[in-house]
Amino acid sequence: MAKEVKLMKGNEALAHAAIRAGIDGYFGYPITPQSEVLETLSTENPEETTGMVVLQAESEVASINMVYGGAATGKKVMTSSSSPGISLMAEGISYLAGAELPALLVNVMRGGPGLGTIQPSQADYFQMTKGGGHGDYRLIVLAPNSVQEMVDFVDLGIELAFKYRNPAVILADGIIGQMMEKVVLPDFKPRRTDEEIKAQCPWATTGATKDKRHIITSLELDSAVMEHNNERFQEKYRKIEQNEVRVEEYMTEDADYILVAFGSSARICQKVVQVGRAEGLKIGLVRPITLWPFPYDTIQRLSKTSKGMLSVELNAGQMIEDVKIGCEGRVPVEHYGRMGGMLFSPEEVLEALKEKIINKKN
Repeated sequence: MAKEVKLMKGNEALAHAAIRAGIDGYFGYPITPQSEVLETLSTENPEETTGMVVLQAESEVASINMVYGGAATGKKVMTSSSSPGISLMAEGISYLAGAELPALLVNVMRGGPGLGTIQPSQADYFQMTKGGGHGDYRLIVLAPNSVQEMVDFVDLGIELAFKYRNPAVILADGIIGQMMEKVVLPDFKPRRTDEEIKAQCPWATTGATKDKRHIITSLELDSAVMEHNNERFQEKYRKIEQNEVRVEEYMTEDADYILVAFGSSARICQKVVQVGRAEGLKIGLVRPITLWPFPYDTIQRLSKTSKGMLSVELNAGQMIEDVKIGCEGRVPVEHYGRMGGMLFSPEEVLEALKEKIINKKN
C-alpha cells in the first residue's frame, strides 16, 4: 500500500506507524496524555488486517511484563504510557535490559512529581536517560519534535532495539503527543514469519523441542558471571555511544550563543533564534535527537567557539547536566524552564538568554 498523507495527532500517528511497522504486539494501559495510542490501536483493530495483537492489560506492571514475554520470543513488541505509568514499569524495564531483550517503549510526558498534572512536561529526562530503574543499564532514547518524527521513530526505535538487543524509548512531551500536523505515513511492512524470527533472533525462545534450549533471564546468582555480564553490557553501551548519536543543528555556524533544547522546547527555540537574529544577536540551536546517547561531541565543539549556552527545558533543569559535561567548563551554561505543565514563549526564552548569559558577558 502506498504512503498516505494525513492530518493527525502525534499519539494517533504513532499508533498507525506501529501497525505499518510490522509490530507483532502492543500491551499497554491508558493514561493521559498518551491514551490515544491505545484508543487508536483498538479502533483500527489491526489483528484483523496485519495480525498485530493489541491488548489493554490490567495495569502498567502487567503490560511491561507482557512486553518482556513477547520480546523473549523475538517478536516486535511495544508499550506506551506517561510519566507515573513508566515509573510503575521501571522494574520490568530493568529486567528487559538485563535480559538483553529488544522492545519499544513510548513515554508521552506529563507534569509531576507524583500524579501531578495531565499537562505537558519534560521532567522525565533523568528517568529515561539515567536509568529510572535499578542496576547499571542504559536505554536508547529518541526525542521527537514533530508528529512526523513520532511516526519515523517507531521504525527507527525497533531497528535500534533489535540491532543492540536493548530497549529503545520514544520520549515525547505531551505537546507532541497531542498536537495535530500533516504526516506522511509509511508503507506497510509485513510481519516476520516464524522462520524469519528464528533466523534473525537465534537467541529467542521459540517453543522448539529439538533445538538447543534457550533460557532468557536477568537473574544470575554467580557474582563472577554477573560481573562478566555487566562488562559485556557496558561494552555494548559504548558501541551505541560511538555509532548512534543523532543531533540537529540550526544556525550554529557563526553563533555566539547556543540554545540546547529537545522536543517541543526545540520548536519554540527555533523561533527564538529567528527573533534574536532579527535583533542582531547571533544565536544558534542544538537539538539532541538521541537524549541517550547524548551528543557530547557537538556540545564540546560549539563550546570552543561560543560565548555561552542556555539549556531550555520544561523542567527544573535536567539536561543541563549533560550540556555542562559537554562544555567541560569552557563557557557559562545556564538553565531556563517552566514546570508543572506551564509553557514558555519565545520572548521569555530570549529574555532569559539575555539576562542569564548575554548581559553578564557584556
